[in-house]
Amino acid sequence: MSATVERWGGRAWGALLVGLMALFIVNVALMVAAVATNSFARRWLGTWLPDGFTTGWYAAAWKEFQLGDVLWVTVEVVLAVVVLSVLIGVPAAYALARREFAGKRIVLLLFLLPLIIPPFTYGIPFATVMYRVGLAGTLPGVILANLIPALPFVILVMTPFIEQIDPNLESAARVFGAGTARMFAYVLAPLLMPGILAAALLVLVRTIALFELTFLTAGPDSQTLVVALYYAVFAAGVRAPQSVDAMAIVYMVVTLVWLLLALRFVNPTQLVSRVREQPA
Repeated sequence: MSATVERWGGRAWGALLVGLMALFIVNVALMVAAVATNSFARRWLGTWLPDGFTTGWYAAAWKEFQLGDVLWVTVEVVLAVVVLSVLIGVPAAYALARREFAGKRIVLLLFLLPLIIPPFTYGIPFATVMYRVGLAGTLPGVILANLIPALPFVILVMTPFIEQIDPNLESAARVFGAGTARMFAYVLAPLLMPGILAAALLVLVRTIALFELTFLTAGPDSQTLVVALYYAVFAAGVRAPQSVDAMAIVYMVVTLVWLLLALRFVNPTQLVSRVREQPA
């Protein structure tokens, strides 16, 4: 009797989880569909479907919100953050993976803090410092703000990849006369390329979607797409909701394209890798 009750209870719990997941997916799909439909609607007031469809709102949003300039700033910020985080994060991850030193756990904890605490917690003091030194409102300031969560993310992603590489390969390269730079270029870089690609693509998607730190440090000429979308919705003035929805669709499409590209090369379940145990 108890086995039957337990079996039916498991089935009911599984059905409840499936139903909740389906409800969530349907709600998200309906919200996206409503925004996308409104971005093409001539007029949509109290009916199931708009009176007509047009692409003119995208042209209006492109001109009204200066999306060309905003997209270019977004590209500059994203590329700079990806390149700098990889150039700095990979050697830092190598040092953490290969070296034992006093305070290593504290260093790892410091790298984790920007990823686990709310960005506004440290973003407001950081923005205050940026305004005092004159970097707030500039493109370098926005890039520096986006590096705060991106750099620890690269280090934490790359460390397991480096730990799984046999140190004997590096020793052999040094025996044959390779210096540190040549060893990185010809031995480690080819082996680490999947991890570097994974980290770079995920940082790219993360930077496009990072709002809090960018909002606190961006100026009129250094806004990324997500910040410009926020100002389009909440700034003073009257704006057609269709043009705002058109801008939201542009943002969703840009983010979705890069996310699909990242998932094409990166399996999220492989980012947490078991560190290979070294022989005693």
